[in-house]
Amino acid sequence: MATSFTRLLADSRRALVTMLGLQAVIWSVQVVNWLDDYGLSREYGLRSQRVDDLPEMFTMPFLHGSWEHISNNSWPLFVLGFLAAYRGMRRFLLASLVIMVSGGLLVWLLERPEAVTVGASGMVYGYLGYVVLRGVLDRRVLDAAVGIAVAALYSSLLIGVLPVTQGVSWLGHLGGLIGGLAAAVLLRNPPQPEPVPTAPGATGSHAALLQQLDDLGL
Repeated sequence: MATSFTRLLADSRRALVTMLGLQAVIWSVQVVNWLDDYGLSREYGLRSQRVDDLPEMFTMPFLHGSWEHISNNSWPLFVLGFLAAYRGMRRFLLASLVIMVSGGLLVWLLERPEAVTVGASGMVYGYLGYVVLRGVLDRRVLDAAVGIAVAALYSSLLIGVLPVTQGVSWLGHLGGLIGGLAAAVLLRNPPQPEPVPTAPGATGSHAALLQQLDDLGL
């Protein structure tokens, strides 16, 4: 049990450092972008239906159109990104890649050709979907509790996947959410066999409960 708890703490520390580093990067990029009169957004934002703009799906999340834009995205990105990452960096990085591609492709395919899309909000919606569905699929007590809490706290964000707000990339939100849900399915833990009871009178359910507590470090 101590080993599982130690591993969870180590992964959580890595997740915290990663998200702090990501915040430092996007805010540094914002300073440069602002000094350049948002030239980076115009140059590396994503335009739809242009083959040479497809790589911009990987730069789009690091760019923002204003200080208000980056401020609105930063806090949920940090919280949901940390919750997506604390179970291990490999899964987090793969999930992030799926979310980037899903959100970017939907924008590229369906957005107006004259629009330039930037912002990390697609990643926010992706991590939201990933964290909530992971809690259901992985069958861990802690992850399920986190998923329920996130669903309750951030349910109001779901309005953002509808075309109701002018100037907001609902396609990026929807594509990110789809990518997060897909990543949770693709990266879910394989089913574990029912543990064999080792103590007299212990049942399979009892042993499974002990395993869940071990995942929590209890």
